[in-house]
Amino acid sequence: MKIAVLSRNRRLYSTRRLIEAGAARGHDMHVIDHLRCYMNIASHKPAVHYKGKALEDFDAVIPRIGASVTFYGTAVLRQFEMTGVFPLNESVAISRSRDKLRSLQLLSRRGIGMPVTGFAHSPDDTDDLLALVGGAPVVIKLIEGTQGVGVVLAETQQAAESVIDAFRGLNANFLVQEFIGEARGSDIRAFVIGNKVVAAMRRQAKEGEFRSNLHRGGSATVVKLTPEERSTAVRSARIMGLNVAGVDMLRSNHGPVVMEVNSSPGLEGIEAATGKDIADLIVRFIENHGRFGKTRTKGSG
Repeated sequence: MKIAVLSRNRRLYSTRRLIEAGAARGHDMHVIDHLRCYMNIASHKPAVHYKGKALEDFDAVIPRIGASVTFYGTAVLRQFEMTGVFPLNESVAISRSRDKLRSLQLLSRRGIGMPVTGFAHSPDDTDDLLALVGGAPVVIKLIEGTQGVGVVLAETQQAAESVIDAFRGLNANFLVQEFIGEARGSDIRAFVIGNKVVAAMRRQAKEGEFRSNLHRGGSATVVKLTPEERSTAVRSARIMGLNVAGVDMLRSNHGPVVMEVNSSPGLEGIEAATGKDIADLIVRFIENHGRFGKTRTKGSG
């Protein structure tokens, strides 16, 4: 198969591993910088152009689109879909998962466990907003934040009010969530491919930090999931419409609660923690499911 990997840097671990895994299985792998792609939108024959020529004859595309370029990256991916190329994750599913509020609303509607969450822009009554989620301590998140950026733990009512006032001054949309203290600074990343959790790790925040992101000094170890956690992860990925997803969950006193469904989960941490060849499993999924013209949305989402 001829497979494109949409990535801005071929040296990134995840991109490099996908290229290696695809080549090892005999596929023709190409790294394409989606920001350097351009398209003729009005054409009766949709195409993606790159470095002066049309990209043709691709069977599948693996999107590794950063959160900061979601709009343009998904536009390029959608153009590939319109030409019939099979996307590992579809553009509409990526856009859906990247919208934190929309994704939480969809998960809530389908009965997925989540922390009690409030959403606001410029609330007239901060006390009532905090009361909605049970009061301090609370976690306050900028909607546009990623990888722990724009996430604050407010341990007291006064601290929460100060953070909300600051976010209001930024003219920003934000979430206020209950703090799951029993998680003790750890979360679970379940890696879903298709309808199966293929690997899972427990991420532990470093001392004095509540965010467990590995790039912030957190550590990762392999973890055994409960049947409920596996079901929650698979259902969450399916609700988002994602074939491949990293589902981040906390272990609360009332069961697993989903924090985020990541449409471009990194491979380095999960492969190192579990010893599994996740890149190979992704390529095998494309082999089994990637067919020309096999997209649900046909680029219309």
